[in-house]
Amino acid sequence: MYKRLLDNLNTAVLLFDANLDLRYLNTAAEILLADSARQLLETSAEQLFKLSDVAFVSNLKHCQHTGEPLIDYGLELHRASHSIFVNFSVTPLGSENQVNEILVELLPIDNRLRISQEEQLHAQQNTARLMVQGLAHEIKNPLGGLRGAAQLLDLELPNDELKEYTQVIIEEADRLQNLVNRMLGSNELPNKKMLNIHEVLERVRWLAQTEVGENIKIHGDYDPSIPDLLGDKDQLIQAVLNIVRNAIQAISDSGNVTLKTRISRHVTIERQRYKLALRCEVIDDGMGISSDMLNKIFYPMVTGRVEGTGLGLSISQALISQHQGVIECSSEKGRTVFAIILPLLSV
Repeated sequence: MYKRLLDNLNTAVLLFDANLDLRYLNTAAEILLADSARQLLETSAEQLFKLSDVAFVSNLKHCQHTGEPLIDYGLELHRASHSIFVNFSVTPLGSENQVNEILVELLPIDNRLRISQEEQLHAQQNTARLMVQGLAHEIKNPLGGLRGAAQLLDLELPNDELKEYTQVIIEEADRLQNLVNRMLGSNELPNKKMLNIHEVLERVRWLAQTEVGENIKIHGDYDPSIPDLLGDKDQLIQAVLNIVRNAIQAISDSGNVTLKTRISRHVTIERQRYKLALRCEVIDDGMGISSDMLNKIFYPMVTGRVEGTGLGLSISQALISQHQGVIECSSEKGRTVFAIILPLLSV
């Protein structure tokens, strides 16, 4: 009866044993993998996913080691005849001390829908950024005049008590000037050189860890085989650091932030196809992002925190766009993932 139920599911279901050999797959999995159960049973996970995103096998091993379930999004599954993006869910089965089997669920993502949504989001972000930059330019001129007038008035006032008011005007004008400059973003073009992304991430990890207490741990989960990429080291540090700080703020008292790197293959960004791309994820186990905020978090001045400016993620997106990359976000309570995708090799 259970087999009949599983065979009628639209979700692909695979069952691996403790050695990560395939013991069962349902009909939906046969269709997704474009092969029969007779051919695939007893195949190891490494052999089954050898052409696919390395996260498939690493996620299985992680769950086998920790005994904890895991969900990953937008992984690229390659077979001999086709490739497809899937959401990937892993559930360890067994006792508390030993994992005997691992249940895997694969849910296909419509790649055309994914690209369309990505392009729509990018266009919205560009429109919002241009609007804010235009507004910031319009603010700068009267703000400079206001500060200059306050300085002249300060020189003419006879006593220090009245000068306190002009100093407040000057200080607030300077604060607004700094805010406007951040809204405008950097005017400098990226100074791109070949660099190791893990040097960038380790710098970010060190900087962020010094800002938080011992209750928040920042981990690195790196794929050492990732080749060097062409980028501006300082801009990439700033982009990732903004996201990491955002992740830290989503954690209340204690928790974890993980910087994870993997290779993605055959990725489309802005209608440009890339043979290889870097997927750098910032993962936190904080409160998550509400669904109504998820589509707006990269807009300038949009924030879920009372004390926030709403500029950090917008600046990160602008810096990553200058590297022909994109930032994606998925969130649920206890797991938020910001994925930075940067091209390595074009097709």
